[in-house]
Amino acid sequence: MSGITKQHAQRIAGKLHAEIDTSRRRHDYALVSHGGKLVVEFGIRRGSKKDLGHGHIASQLGLSQRDTLLLSQCSITEGEWVEMMKKKGII
Repeated sequence: MSGITKQHAQRIAGKLHAEIDTSRRRHDYALVSHGGKLVVEFGIRRGSKKDLGHGHIASQLGLSQRDTLLLSQCSITEGEWVEMMKKKGII
């Protein structure tokens, strides 16, 4: 599997219904809430090198690189991610 790209990050943010904070200078931040409470946030780089530099998202989502890619590709649903986070005590 390839690395996590800007497009993967944007798909994950959409799938998890993240609020996008564009007020910061270099990156947009996806704020993922569950039950009205902020659960995780991750940066989405705005730079032109869209295929580099989004590997940090996996650890911020509490997933492996592989599972993060699967989440972006619809193999893992939002509900499945929530259950995974509950098992890890994040939610």
